[in-house]
Formats: sequence, C-alpha cells, structure tokens
Amino acid sequence: MSQQSQSVSSRRTFLKAAGLGAGMSAAATITGCGGGGTQGPGKRLKAAFSNGGLAGTWCQLGKQTAELWGELLNVEIVWKDGEYDDQAQRAKIDLIVDQPWDFCCIQANQTGFLAEPVKQLHKNGVPVISMDVLLVEKDKLRKTGVWTHVTPDHVYMAESSTQYLMDKIGGKGNVIHIGGYSGHSGAVGRKTGFDNIVAKYPDVTVVGGDVRWCDWKKEKARNTFEALLEKADGPVAGAFFHNDDMALASQPAIVGTRHEDMIVTSVDGQKEGLGGVEDGKIHATTVNPACAIHATSLFLGVLICRNEEKMEDLPLEIITPGPLVSKETGNLEAMLYLSDAKHCLV
Repeated sequence: MSQQSQSVSSRRTFLKAAGLGAGMSAAATITGCGGGGTQGPGKRLKAAFSNGGLAGTWCQLGKQTAELWGELLNVEIVWKDGEYDDQAQRAKIDLIVDQPWDFCCIQANQTGFLAEPVKQLHKNGVPVISMDVLLVEKDKLRKTGVWTHVTPDHVYMAESSTQYLMDKIGGKGNVIHIGGYSGHSGAVGRKTGFDNIVAKYPDVTVVGGDVRWCDWKKEKARNTFEALLEKADGPVAGAFFHNDDMALASQPAIVGTRHEDMIVTSVDGQKEGLGGVEDGKIHATTVNPACAIHATSLFLGVLICRNEEKMEDLPLEIITPGPLVSKETGNLEAMLYLSDAKHCLV
C-alpha cells in the first residue's frame, strides 16, 4: 500500500473512531450538482482545481491537500497547473469550461485574467470558488459567477512578519523588500502590509526605494536580492520576502558577507519555510494556510452540492487565519506537524 493510501486509510479509521464516520459517509454519497457532473445518489463528485503554479511549494501542498481530502470525501480532483503563467492558465481553463463539473476551485495568477471562462462556467451552472487571489475585483465576484472567495488576510500576514523584522532590527537600518507578482491581489496586499509597518519607522530605508517584484521565481528573487545587496550603502539589517521559497533561495547570498547578521522574514509558513525557521535561515514567517484554503474550498463545493445551496447562501469572503511562527512564538513544532502533507491541516 502506498504512503498516501495508508494515510487515507488511517484518517478514515480515525474519523470513524472519533464519531465522524457518519458525516463522512454522508459526504461520500452526495448527489452531483452544478453543470451536469456525476448525478444521482452515491455518485462520485468531480471538481476541477487550478492554482498559481506547482513549481512553488505552497501550490504543491494545496494540490496534495485537495487530493487527500477529495479521496476522503469521494470527489475526483482534476488538476490544471497554472504554471505561474497567465496565458498558460487561461488556456487550460478555457478548455474545461464546457466539461461536466460539479464545482471548480481556482487560484488565479492575476486578478481578472480568468473572468471570461468563469462567466462561462457560471452560465453552465457550475459553482466557482475563488482561492487566495481574487478571480476578479471583489465587487464583481458575484456578477462574474464566483460564489465565494477563500483567502488569508494578506495585509495582516505582511504586517505580522514586518513588525517582527522591525522589532529585531530596532526600527532602523537598511531593509530589502522582495515581492511576488504585481498582478496578484495577495502580493499587492503584502506590499500594503509591509508599507503600513515601515511607515512608522522613519529611520528605516528600503534599498532601491520600494518593492522589487520577482514573480514568485526563486532565481529571479536571488538575482534581484544580490543586486540590491551590492547597491546598499552599508550592511543591510533585514529583508522581507513575499514567500518562503524566494527567501530560502536568496538566503545563501548573505553567508560570509557584511550582511550575515541580517534578519530575514517572509510569508507562507509551510514545511520548507518552517524548516527554514528551525534551521535559522528564516527568522520568522507568517502562515498562509495552503491546506486550509484548498480544503475549505473543497468542503464548500461539497456542501453546495449536498445542501443544494444557492450562491446567495454563502458569504462573499471567508478569511482563513494564520499565525506568526518564529523560534520564540512556541508554535513551530505544531505548525510543522499540521502542515505535513500526511495531515494537510494548515
């Protein structure tokens, strides 16, 4: 038996022992809904998922989460990798709009870029759930056919990690700000959060004057980071990265240099980033709960079908919480356990 099969089997046993077996059984016999997916009692649901790009560890964990919980809830998950490319993701979503889905869960690479295929899915009666990045501007969600938006608080996550950074550097010195993708609503929120905190510290200088967008690409982030280190007038006290992957890729550039004592913070707080905190490569990260976002989106799709819910029954936005994690916060071990791909809980 494979490790994933063992995990699924063990989780079913646990749920049954915990008194949740009946609820899980009910979920597994849901009638199909939406755009003509599997219909009839006891039939397996079918859902299309897409997120930004499986080259990123956050998106990889999201996929593992959807597939793990999809197996438990008797939902066939069909994945469309966004490849961190607007056009590639749009082409893949365009190709599936007329296929029979019970629901779709999508994290767009760029807000607004997938509006037309989402409208077509809505026309075909398929509930669409937006994940993390707004599929369209918030005031256009329902008109476009998005039932709800499941997201972390991007501004808070950046504020949390940046405040930790300011506290550690005493609110003064040179800092570097490495951003994700400028068309990503979450990255824009993270920029806002960073700016909100730094504005309180007049003795802090952002090297280069502002964020440097690196499109979630590790090599681009490291090259940009190294260029900013060279540009800095004196040692750099700290750096804030929009995700752990870019932070970990860039951290070796400071080893053995005048910047070696730099405080590095980031966002995501999944296994790799948490390991970076454990190893001292990242000083703090704020959890962007990939598992909770993907699992919640899946659960909502299942509930929409089971309860025959209408769009107006759902809240427009659902915020998933995520804490700051550092060696001082006391939650590192718990977060490592919960974010493990065998558990997929945070």
